Amino acid sequence: MRATCPPSKLALGLILMTLFGQSFGYWPTSCGLTVGFYNVKCGEQDIEEFIYNLVKKQYEEDPDTVSDLVRLTFHDCFVRGCDASVFLDGQDTEKTAVPNLTLGGLDTIDELKEAVEKACPGVVSCADLLMIAARSAVHIAGGDWFDVETGRRDGLVSLQSEALANIPPPTIPVPKAIEIFAERGLNKNDMVYLLGGHTVGTAHCQSFKESLYNFDGTNRPDPTISSALLRLLQQTCPQNSQVDNEAFLDQTPKSEFTFDNGYFKQIVAHNGTLEIDQQLAIHPETRGIVRGLAMSRFQFLKKFGPSMIKMGRIGVLTGYEGEIRKSCHARNNQATMPYSVMS
Repeated sequence: MRATCPPSKLALGLILMTLFGQSFGYWPTSCGLTVGFYNVKCGEQDIEEFIYNLVKKQYEEDPDTVSDLVRLTFHDCFVRGCDASVFLDGQDTEKTAVPNLTLGGLDTIDELKEAVEKACPGVVSCADLLMIAARSAVHIAGGDWFDVETGRRDGLVSLQSEALANIPPPTIPVPKAIEIFAERGLNKNDMVYLLGGHTVGTAHCQSFKESLYNFDGTNRPDPTISSALLRLLQQTCPQNSQVDNEAFLDQTPKSEFTFDNGYFKQIVAHNGTLEIDQQLAIHPETRGIVRGLAMSRFQFLKKFGPSMIKMGRIGVLTGYEGEIRKSCHARNNQATMPYSVMS
């Protein structure tokens, strides 16, 4: 797995910001990424606004779009970095790994990419498209706006084994989760903020069924789940059923597709759907952060974006690395040439 951006690249970004930022209408940040990288690269078309409007239409048709796109960023960035490798087709690619079999939003990305290619062919990477689309969805669903750093290129490799090894399971203990996030340059606060993405969307029964009937091998339910939620989840996911139903991650009525702090309020009340949700509100390393976010809607909305930006810096490909795919799920025969900071 490629590491997050080293300090030397951050220092270079600051130098470039001083030299070129104002005159070109964007500013380099770290890892060769830039806020406003696509300015003037698509003629008069504001490609980020173009993507925003496409995502808005998708969200209006299917509110689960926001959770799909946020989850995709996580599953992409935690394996080989934010390089769109999760989309690649083929035998034993990332999307064939068990944690990715229930990923939603793949068709959405294909539709967005097709529209973007018509508007601005051969310019916008799938890795950047995903980041811009996820930010757009978060904002449309009620989250705060945050500037997306762009300039990523798409990866050439996608391995099922790496997805299996690097995507944390929903049963992961809090200390181990903190360790995994730290390896990617994210602290425990970032971890809690990013898991706050569970304020939208659903989880499949297979992700939490053990906690309903055989928590930690005890043949009993997780004792920390509220009795009311336990009954509801057992009705949704009967013990011997072969149907993999879904349950909302945020148990706040009429808030399932709204970006707010309802998730944190619910897990404080022992209404966490996933085991990691329950433990996040209980473990001494994270419970104070969770309680603070449960008390303040605005704190969560303010903190989520910066943590998404940090995650977006994991293992990025820029310059002559990678390619710009014409289709997000298929490798190009020949990568397009990269843009320089001066172009």
